[in-house]
Amino acid sequence: MTRPNVLGYLRRDIAGIHQQAIEPLMRSAAGDFGYSYTKTLALSDPFASERALIALVANLGVPAVIVPSLKHFGDGRPPEALMRLADVLVMEPRAKFTRIAPTGVS
Repeated sequence: MTRPNVLGYLRRDIAGIHQQAIEPLMRSAAGDFGYSYTKTLALSDPFASERALIALVANLGVPAVIVPSLKHFGDGRPPEALMRLADVLVMEPRAKFTRIAPTGVS
């Protein structure tokens, strides 16, 4: 059975010198969550980075994103626009935020 893909996301300004150590941990955690790790998007600016992440998730159609911690989001929580596209997996503390179901079926 093929595992669904997950995109890694981290902010360089938060990961700092630990970025290279964090990426393999994200790959391992993705497997623990039942996903296949595809690649990492590593950016610095909190809000521009989130816009880039949301655009990439929309373009790739990945069903999930994994982050080292909620600190990697500008306001400490997954952006609603991202949650409409994908699940968000968090390594520390371990959590899974399930995608927001579309509303207003017509």
